Amino acid sequence: MTSSDQIMHSLERFGALCADPAPLIYQRLFAQHPEFEDLFAMDSDGGVRGSMLTTCFECIIGLAEGSQLPRFELQSARLSHQGYGVPEARLDDMFTIIRDTCRDTLAGEWTPAMDTAWAEILSEIASMNHAPA
Repeated sequence: MTSSDQIMHSLERFGALCADPAPLIYQRLFAQHPEFEDLFAMDSDGGVRGSMLTTCFECIIGLAEGSQLPRFELQSARLSHQGYGVPEARLDDMFTIIRDTCRDTLAGEWTPAMDTAWAEILSEIASMNHAPA
């Protein structure tokens, strides 16, 4: 199984085991970065959180599939989040939190190959910091 296959398989299993991962992911995000919770004060219906999470999953899947589009999406997100006081590198934390939540949910199904594939994709995301368009 390729790294791309490992990412996709882990996300498919995650989806099968957790119909709505948003509460788990945002609980972890706010535990690690309590200052971010205030940024969602007006998101009373969870729509902003859901939209952001969808974009994150689309970026992960796009990168796993070899698309260049996530590079531009991430650059745009980094710029727009600076206006909220979110440093570029903190944006990457969301992807690590997604990986960690996926890993914890899969528990015994999580493999060393998945761990390696996720480490590679997280490294790729981090390397996009300050990248020219």
